[in-house]
Amino acid sequence: MAGSFEKKPALTFSWRGLTVQLFLVVILPLTALLLFITLGSLALHQQAMRMLVGERDELAVRTAALAIEEQIQQRANIVQLLAQQADGLTSPALADLLSRTQSLSQDFEYGLAFWNANGILESSSGDTALWQGLEVQIDELITQTTCGCGSPIAISSTFLHPQTGERIVLILASSPDNQRVAAGSFSAAGPLHHSLGEIFSGQQLASFLVIDQERDILYQTGQVLPDGTRPDHPGITEALQGKSGTTYVKVGRDEHVVAYSSVGLVNWGLISEEPWETVTSPTLRMTQLAPLALVPALLLALLGLWFGARQVVQPLQRLEAQAARLSWGDFQAIAEPAGGIAEIQRLQAELAHMAQKVQAAQRSLHDYIGVITAAQEEERRRLARELHDDTIQSLVALKQRAQLAQLELGDNPASDALAELSTLTEQSIENLRRLTRALRPIYLEDLGLTTALEMLASETGPGTDLSVSYACQGVERRLEPETELTLYRMAQEALNNVVRHAQASHAEVNIQYTPEEVILQVSDNGRGFVVPKSPAEFSPSGHFGLLGLNERAELIGAKLTIESTVGKGTCLTVSLPLPPSTESLPS
Repeated sequence: MAGSFEKKPALTFSWRGLTVQLFLVVILPLTALLLFITLGSLALHQQAMRMLVGERDELAVRTAALAIEEQIQQRANIVQLLAQQADGLTSPALADLLSRTQSLSQDFEYGLAFWNANGILESSSGDTALWQGLEVQIDELITQTTCGCGSPIAISSTFLHPQTGERIVLILASSPDNQRVAAGSFSAAGPLHHSLGEIFSGQQLASFLVIDQERDILYQTGQVLPDGTRPDHPGITEALQGKSGTTYVKVGRDEHVVAYSSVGLVNWGLISEEPWETVTSPTLRMTQLAPLALVPALLLALLGLWFGARQVVQPLQRLEAQAARLSWGDFQAIAEPAGGIAEIQRLQAELAHMAQKVQAAQRSLHDYIGVITAAQEEERRRLARELHDDTIQSLVALKQRAQLAQLELGDNPASDALAELSTLTEQSIENLRRLTRALRPIYLEDLGLTTALEMLASETGPGTDLSVSYACQGVERRLEPETELTLYRMAQEALNNVVRHAQASHAEVNIQYTPEEVILQVSDNGRGFVVPKSPAEFSPSGHFGLLGLNERAELIGAKLTIESTVGKGTCLTVSLPLPPSTESLPS
């Protein structure tokens, strides 16, 4: 039966394994990069498109506001031109002037009129009933234009047509002598339809709102704006304050961009609103999915990791475990198929072939070591016999003669020297007897292994700072003399190591007999040490005692287990299977 050595391994997680390294170095960074690029690009893309749509709408709204302002300015220029031509004309001449300027007055749906400085209508064209109904309301505007304290042009706030209910705007301009005022009336929706229709054509998802200073709606289109008359709707207050810009509002699941601007001359507010996500073209939206092209690469990397783990890493791990068992002497472990790619299988075949050669060499080495050990034990017995039969007997005779000489001298001063000689001789005899018992354990031959171990434990403690306790469990069984001697020598070597190296205060020697095996255990509470990973490291690391213990265990087919923790001591266990024919001794 082949012996073996086993070190109790600690369960550790190897961060240097190929699977972990592939995951940490390839898969995890690639996944993080994919998520970062995908989410980052989506965020950047959406932010860029959001700002782009906002800037576009703001530019469009400001352009539309300027276009509306130009439309109103054009009408104001016409009215001012009529006021300049009406300077000094009579009423019939004013009517003739209005008839001659019909081509210039096409932007005034409700006509043109002339008023004197006293607020009396002198001549009009278009909706005469409208002009006559404005005699009271127009006095303030006439005063504003003819007082000479401000602009010669005045633009009214919007007001309702008494019959149609349409919003009307008046533009007044005074003559150079401030004695007459030209006026033009037009629908507020006129310049709005013209300007907004040209600029915002094709924007089907956008809504537009134009309001005056009283927050009355002058123009509205689209379905996005929930309620254009609400005073708190984003952009309305800012536009009426003469500002322009953009803001974003959350509407359900969508986000809308609101652009606003002020219309000069009349201080109207122009607001547009649309969901900016739907503005982007399908091509631009497809670019958001471009980072997902890394998904196949990630899947391929995962597939490669799975293949590497299944066909390379796992077989290598199994082969590593088999090689570790092989290093402890289990030569059959390397023959178990590890699987994997062809290179790993060829490597396992080479290791199995090498293991066969090592096993054959080890058998020869064990035979050689067995012969040397037997010769060593025989030499120890011969030396112990020589010491016991010759040297010790001579010392005993020397001690007796010294004692006789001491009696003959009586009180002679030389008798003290003989007494000292007798004491030294006695100490030498005891030392030689202890050495003889160590060389040849007579208790082992006569009384068995348990008595020999008990005597070994009791003789090891005295003279040192180490206390040694002994315990035996089960019914003692006599083993082969060579086996008992080997177990005794292993316990002796273990205790010697404790005394020399462990710096322990207490050690225990325990032996246990079961029907299947004998278990010998030597433990201490010393400083401990780092157990080498394999028997091949015993000699380079200076653990020659462990090397001898391992060789002795293999000679008798026992299993040697060493557990040691730095600062907490060491436990050495020898497990020897028993053959069924072993007889037990009476307890």
